[in-house]
Amino acid sequence: MRQIVSQMRRCVEDYRMIESGDRVAVGVSGGKDSVVTLAALAKLREFYPKHFTVECVTLDMGTPGMDFSPIQELCQRLEVPFHLIPSQIHQVIFEHRKEKNPCSLCAKMRRGAIHNALQDLGITKIALGHHWDDAIETFFMSLIFEGRLNCFQPVTYLDRTGITQIRPIYTPPRVRCEARWRATVCLW
Repeated sequence: MRQIVSQMRRCVEDYRMIESGDRVAVGVSGGKDSVVTLAALAKLREFYPKHFTVECVTLDMGTPGMDFSPIQELCQRLEVPFHLIPSQIHQVIFEHRKEKNPCSLCAKMRRGAIHNALQDLGITKIALGHHWDDAIETFFMSLIFEGRLNCFQPVTYLDRTGITQIRPIYTPPRVRCEARWRATVCLW
């Protein structure tokens, strides 16, 4: 965790992601990337020179059988407020529309539900668990499927909602070059 928080701090400082007084919501899906982002930001707030608060935002898509108690328990241990956002996304996509390729619509509906909830809570900054591998994957998917060079940024301001998305575990790997081979070989 020390190494993750250290890399997160470098990323936060390099891209000026957090300012004093920020309320940072972490979008937690329950996957390892978002949970690590939540835990590392909670740890970073303890010693970071700019005071900020961390809150957890989890979207309940209405999928039957989902249990959010493990995330809620983690938030209690980390002393982070937990917000569960109810929605009917699952019913809309799979029962009413019966989408054959639901990914794009689901992503748009999830973003909309989360952004609306953030506005209701008065939070203007959300941390997402995207990391360097996600950026590389997005770059190649854009190149292959769209024919253009494109990728998400570490900090994105969404002017229609007034929300800033940050990706504090985005840190690219450090390149270590051996002195005697500096001109020809770099080790990743």
